[in-house]
Amino acid sequence: MAVWPTHVLFGAAYYHEYQPSLERLKIDLDLMADAHFNVIRVGESVWSTWEPENGRFDLDWLQPVLDGAHERGISVILGTPTYAVPPWLVRLYPEIAGEHGTGQSIGWGARQEADFTHPGFRFHAERVIRKIVGRYADHPAVIGFQVDNEPGLHLLHNHGVFQRFVDWLRERYGDVETLNREWGLVYWSHRLSTWADLWRPDGNLQPQYDVAWREFQALQVSEFIGWQAELVREYAAPGQFVTTCISYTRPGVEDDEMTDHLDIAAGNPYYVMQDALELPDRTGDDVEQRWVTTGVWSMYQTADRMFSSRQEPFLVTETNAQSIGFPWDNRPGYDGQWRQAAWAHIARGARMIEYWQWHTLNFGAETYWGGVLPHSNLPGRTYEELSRLGAELETAGPLVAGLEPDADLTMVYSLPSKWLMQKYPPLPTADGGPDAAAYHRIFDPFYRGAFDAGRQVRIIHARQLHDPRSERAQATPEEAARRHPVLVVPALYVVDDATIDWLVAYARAGGHLVLGPRTGYADHEARARREPAPARLVGAAGVRYDEFSNLVRDLPVRAVPGGPLDLPGNATATYWADGLTVVDADVLATYDHPHFGRWPAVTTHRHGAGRVTYVGTVPGRDLARMLAVWLAPAAVSGWQGLPASVTATTGASSDGRRVHVVHNWSWDPARVEVPADLSDIVDGASVPTGTALDLGAWDVRVLVTAQPSSGVSLSRSSRGEIM
Repeated sequence: MAVWPTHVLFGAAYYHEYQPSLERLKIDLDLMADAHFNVIRVGESVWSTWEPENGRFDLDWLQPVLDGAHERGISVILGTPTYAVPPWLVRLYPEIAGEHGTGQSIGWGARQEADFTHPGFRFHAERVIRKIVGRYADHPAVIGFQVDNEPGLHLLHNHGVFQRFVDWLRERYGDVETLNREWGLVYWSHRLSTWADLWRPDGNLQPQYDVAWREFQALQVSEFIGWQAELVREYAAPGQFVTTCISYTRPGVEDDEMTDHLDIAAGNPYYVMQDALELPDRTGDDVEQRWVTTGVWSMYQTADRMFSSRQEPFLVTETNAQSIGFPWDNRPGYDGQWRQAAWAHIARGARMIEYWQWHTLNFGAETYWGGVLPHSNLPGRTYEELSRLGAELETAGPLVAGLEPDADLTMVYSLPSKWLMQKYPPLPTADGGPDAAAYHRIFDPFYRGAFDAGRQVRIIHARQLHDPRSERAQATPEEAARRHPVLVVPALYVVDDATIDWLVAYARAGGHLVLGPRTGYADHEARARREPAPARLVGAAGVRYDEFSNLVRDLPVRAVPGGPLDLPGNATATYWADGLTVVDADVLATYDHPHFGRWPAVTTHRHGAGRVTYVGTVPGRDLARMLAVWLAPAAVSGWQGLPASVTATTGASSDGRRVHVVHNWSWDPARVEVPADLSDIVDGASVPTGTALDLGAWDVRVLVTAQPSSGVSLSRSSRGEIM
């Protein structure tokens, strides 16, 4: 089992091989120690340095890095270099080149260009992994291993991959007639007479095919990472961990399944700095969140996604040092923003904050991805900001390592639904084309509304609700109703009957189930169900519909007079409207429109000991915010009356005490009233209940209760700790 340090790991990716000078190495490590760095990640990007030619290995160059780090008390995460393939390998074995379309090789010169499933690739990858890990696993500086790097960048279309896909389908369905029936291949004369008839995925338009193809691709990535993890574990010492760093927008990643093979989840949250971190957030709803996100709410959502992979604390393996991006977009943070971002991630469960990277590169595709040191290698403002943060983390010690974040609401996330909506979006873009970001266009407003309301969110994968194959299944609906009293389920389009029935049982057991658009409409094969929508949920929800419409403009939404939902005059519905017919439910809000006004926008219905609320639209920001307030009237954080620029995030420390992380995301100073007897983690000062806490521009304060409190953790008591 992995043994975690009692402090937050704090450091950077460090590539001595890019500037191979022993004098430079000493300077770098001394600067890291002065900045309170206690971890570096090394080695994962340079297969061609480890193995300059086929079968000729150079392993000695890393020794002084590990020795120097250990001398200064800096731990090391050692990476396997399988994502950056040397040119000699594809020259000698051109058949391992990956294909992004049938017969269309991925161009060489970037990374992850190889078919990692190919036996030839696996032979060479295993050989270099065994050489590196076998040499350095027992070095006292090495605390863990990262296998590969940001896997799942490409969907591979190679012949061998496709043939394994066919074999996988044969094992799943048994015979072509079963596949014909399950996929509805009578349509457009796609019925197969033999498995050899299955067409390649390049031009496919059948949704059922696409669901299977994306699942298969993700399984290939998970198997590859699991294969590497098992190789590394043959050499790893007791207590050393194995992980990989995840970019959560990669098309080939199913993070909850892939991390079953690992000891901890790790991710790479990049975010736009400067004014993009200002609250109130002036960013429009049409900004697509990509590998780099925009807005404080989206940074929190990314952190909650990382926690969701294993429902456990996680590592940040890469994040902004200076500006992150290409030469045309340079926006390093304002003073204080590095502290804010780091403490935000720690508040949501980060055990490590590691920056990309130590040096700013003087060459290559990422020349303007700014590191801790600028191109001159002279410490500047970024280094000084991180040094201050490092000192704070050192002082805070075990109190903030591996926090269990609180949650007012829990949201259900579905990668299969996201994948299908990328190919067959239910929403259009502004110019009328298909919106590949449609899944998040529905999911994100619910999350953002909770954030705007000062409510904290736990994200859970649909697979983690009850699937016995998941190590983190939530057991019984009764237990889930206790741990997650409000469960918000938007856009769960691809879903099997058992999961829907589990959701009904959750509400019956006392949970508040909130259904959003497209939930339950299709089955596990993405076939539209033949029963009234929301399928299998009509009785529990007290509503049904058989008509729905895209909205070409936002519609005003009005709360029913005397009802429990309090809406401002500018509340709106966006993108979508289900034509809800009330069977046995209370109407909470309606559309102000001559046509859509015949249908309710929001309804609620008692079901057993719980309740089912149906939101028949994608809520605009004000509607989403007030829904969150109604769903969770008292924020678990206990902070009230916060200015619009201030957030308060809470969680449980390993000793049971509650940690409060209070941010001011603005140039303007702010003052807030403390809701409990707290003390400042950094300076130890007592902060009694009712104290006026002053926050400067882009400031963050970290406070802790004097004594452990009971009942603040939603899941720590019921999950196994990695110790």
